[in-house]
Amino acid sequence: MALYCIGDIQGCDSALGRLLDVIGFSSSRDTVYLLGDLVNRGPDSAAVLRRCMAHGDALRCLLGNHDLHLLAAAHGARKPSRRDTLGTVLDAPDRDALLDWVRQQPLARVHEHAGQALLMVHAGVLPAWSAADTLARAQEVHTVLRSADLPAFLHAMYGNTPDQWSDQLTGTDRLRVIVNALTRLRFCSANGVMDFESTESASAAPPGLMPWFDVPGRQTAGTLVAFGHWSTLGWLNHSDLLGLDTGCVWGGCLSAVHFGATLSDRELLQVHCEQAQQPGN
Repeated sequence: MALYCIGDIQGCDSALGRLLDVIGFSSSRDTVYLLGDLVNRGPDSAAVLRRCMAHGDALRCLLGNHDLHLLAAAHGARKPSRRDTLGTVLDAPDRDALLDWVRQQPLARVHEHAGQALLMVHAGVLPAWSAADTLARAQEVHTVLRSADLPAFLHAMYGNTPDQWSDQLTGTDRLRVIVNALTRLRFCSANGVMDFESTESASAAPPGLMPWFDVPGRQTAGTLVAFGHWSTLGWLNHSDLLGLDTGCVWGGCLSAVHFGATLSDRELLQVHCEQAQQPGN
């Protein structure tokens, strides 16, 4: 069995199909993790979701900010923006099945490989969280997504505050911090205050801020964390970090990592993508 991670797809189903061909994907043999932002901005979000559903447990997904945005738009909690391309899902004859599948997906996953843990999130992990903390926090949101409380949660999900984790947080504030960390985080302060304004590369951190993975004393240091979300960061390959958003929807590449006998044994595989959106606001 081969193990892979793939970065942000954002509705680019053709690129995903070509990449799966490049890696020789077999649903009976391989396990592929998709690191969130399955939908939006690209031309065929519905086809991406149907492909994932068809392959079952061989394509294991987690949710990113665009996937949550899809749920919010479907429930009237968020108006689609002019750059959204969610119509292939929202207007689909199988809309209800597609949306129900999305809400079943978690915000974090872990995979044990050769005695090592691979932690996967869409955006980032707060410095104070261990891998176990991250999975537990993600499970809190996952429980709500699958419950009858989903519509109310989606209407309260958006906002930049609180901008720092505390074990004392409860209710919507607690869930919002978890969502923002796992699906939106790029930069934060040394004590974990999150910033949601800058989308620049890691080398262009605003004053007083740093990439979440550079915070001294980060509790997940030493555990391999694979993530997407940060297209201006691009391909990042460190001993305990894998950044896999290489700007597919912007005309970059869709990237996969193939793990060999251990998690440190890695091969990058890519396909070039047609530009579906122009960068910028």
